Amino acid sequence: MLRLTWVQPEDLLGHELRQAAQDGREPWAIAARWKAAGGCEAPPMAGASPGPASRYLRLLADDLLDELADLPSALADDEPTDLDRIRSRCPHWPTPPTGTDAPAPAPAQETSPARLEAAWLGRAVGCLLGKPVEKLALDAIRALAQAAGNWPLTDYFTARGVPEALLAAHPWNRRSATTSLAENIDGMPEDDDLNYPLLNLLLLQRHGRNFTTSDVARLWLDELPAGRTFTAERVALRNLLTGLEPPHTARHRNPFREWIGALIRADVHGWTHPGDPAAAAEQAHRDATLTHTANGVYAAMFTAATIAAATTGTHDVHACLRIGLTVIPPRSRLSKAVTHAVQLALEHADFDTVVDELHAIHRAYHWVHAIPNTALIAAALTHADGDFTGSVCRAVSGGWDTDSNGATAGSVAGLLAGDPAALPDRWTAPLKNRLATSVADLNGVGFDTLAHLTWSLTHREASRP
Repeated sequence: MLRLTWVQPEDLLGHELRQAAQDGREPWAIAARWKAAGGCEAPPMAGASPGPASRYLRLLADDLLDELADLPSALADDEPTDLDRIRSRCPHWPTPPTGTDAPAPAPAQETSPARLEAAWLGRAVGCLLGKPVEKLALDAIRALAQAAGNWPLTDYFTARGVPEALLAAHPWNRRSATTSLAENIDGMPEDDDLNYPLLNLLLLQRHGRNFTTSDVARLWLDELPAGRTFTAERVALRNLLTGLEPPHTARHRNPFREWIGALIRADVHGWTHPGDPAAAAEQAHRDATLTHTANGVYAAMFTAATIAAATTGTHDVHACLRIGLTVIPPRSRLSKAVTHAVQLALEHADFDTVVDELHAIHRAYHWVHAIPNTALIAAALTHADGDFTGSVCRAVSGGWDTDSNGATAGSVAGLLAGDPAALPDRWTAPLKNRLATSVADLNGVGFDTLAHLTWSLTHREASRP
């Protein structure tokens, strides 16, 4: 029996009930109707419940999803998705590097292929570090690392020396263990956290910086295998195939629209706008609104702006994070969560204390939601003071969406390191300068090649009239 994840109406309904409670709606009457009819809560970890619902429950779920979408939100004014309304709520929205009247210098002059290669490598390292423990609970991550003598984390996870009983109790991510444990790494395996940056390079190659959200949609339909998508991205593809157009693709029966998917697509928007966080955030917004709304979009904008600041090499990590916060509404849940996470990281010497507090505060959110994961990334970067190893290890050791968090932290910390040679060899050597992917004809591409391609796109776009 085929149970396609992330699209079954009976599973989407449970996630939408949770989303409604979090974004300021009142879903309680609808939740009672669903429970009375025999409906179940959403699967806590997996993308589909074990068995199919009855035809009646499936039809009811469709109807209730539409009813939930019509409920008003008490947070609508503080958490808009429209870009003009977002800007209007950001009192410190950054200005272009040289002002609005003078032509900006070519941004490619403000970064280098070496810095971009460090960013690509950092993204891959952080992702690979987090892959085998994705979906595992925090106590399981700690126990596995401690048993291997690797806690606090300083290297890739390994099964060597870990008792069989512990491995049985906390099995590695089944899709990743064969390629991402230290003893198995042979180049960078395929992952959506690397596929999306590749897609965004293709996007800029074909459409330039003035791409539209519909251009993103067409590219996905041409180049992105549906089986390589998850959560909001899979729902958006489904919506496109039923004839819906952006931005409605992000809203229609999509309870994952504030999850982490748009954030993991943001790096290229920052890499190609060195020193211009506003432009990076605006570009990330056009990408994100295919699949996400509100805090899901803000996570992408925050990340793109933070990375744009880091790409020049002229700011420390703390300044970069402050700049990232200027492009998201300060009254939004994401802004409050990131601000609080940074403060926790500054107050506590023990990062486990920071992580435990974040997990307690954000326990109502799904482990893939953008709010807790973005907060954790900011806390990890802050606590490590931008150090590469410290940043990726803290981001992954904090749990939740481990590979995505490690990837974003690694991208920022790689930029701050400034050169591939500045990244410890134990992290980069196993990658063998080789990335596996199903995107276009890029399988086996080297990170040095990707860096030069990213740099050339930045230079080409900056030179356009």
